Amino acid sequence: MGCPRYRPTTMASGDTSDENPSGENPFGEKLYEGKAKIIYATDDPAVLLTYFKDDATAFNAQKKGQIVGKGQINCAISTYLFKQLEAAGIVTHWLETTGDRTMRVKALQIIPLEVVVRNLAAGSLCKQTGLPLGQRLDPPLVEFYYKNDELGDPLLTGDRIRAMAIASEEQIATLRRLALSINQILTDFFMGCSITLVDFKLEFGLDPQQQILLGDEISPDTCRLWDQTTDDETQRVLDKDRFRQDLGQIEAAYQRVLEKVAAQSAKN
Repeated sequence: MGCPRYRPTTMASGDTSDENPSGENPFGEKLYEGKAKIIYATDDPAVLLTYFKDDATAFNAQKKGQIVGKGQINCAISTYLFKQLEAAGIVTHWLETTGDRTMRVKALQIIPLEVVVRNLAAGSLCKQTGLPLGQRLDPPLVEFYYKNDELGDPLLTGDRIRAMAIASEEQIATLRRLALSINQILTDFFMGCSITLVDFKLEFGLDPQQQILLGDEISPDTCRLWDQTTDDETQRVLDKDRFRQDLGQIEAAYQRVLEKVAAQSAKN
């Protein structure tokens, strides 16, 4: 797989040029288009097709661009990591990867929460609390954010989640437990890649039996990843912070993560 290239873009909302150069839709009915993925219907209402785009956004979509090839890399990384989690007993929405940018997933009723697990202080946590960058958080911090772009994805307390009827007390506890279990599995896996899992975002949904499953993706778009082989605070960044902070070499960082994840997966 060739390295992707970053380019700024002024692509208007709803533009689907990333789907197919000819402008034709090679998949089923488009059900939803988000910042990084498009969801299509399939012949089976219990199964959806996820298409990974090259679009890159930051700061609640205030900054936009494209990293050519990002969709392929994130699809591949997510596939490896979903397989690792499934093998460890975490039930996910992933069924099979059907192409460079596509995977078939179980249709879920998405819980409108972003569950963030933080192992080290970074990003907004440092800005909002004054904690120094890289301070270890023991135990890991689990946070819930409301998935609502218009409101800026605000941080929610457990009481607010219950007041908004987003999730029950039992579901909140389950989300926290699953997030911490996933954190342990991924932390150990990335340690074998000589990568520190600083923090990451998870999304969950309910299947028809009301079981909570892991959804979305796990990639450098959703994880903050630091290369353990260097102490340089710029060079160690292997995730979307390179796009957020204009650090350059975005494509090389994503490709490096894929190579390390593939190599570690081959050992397991």
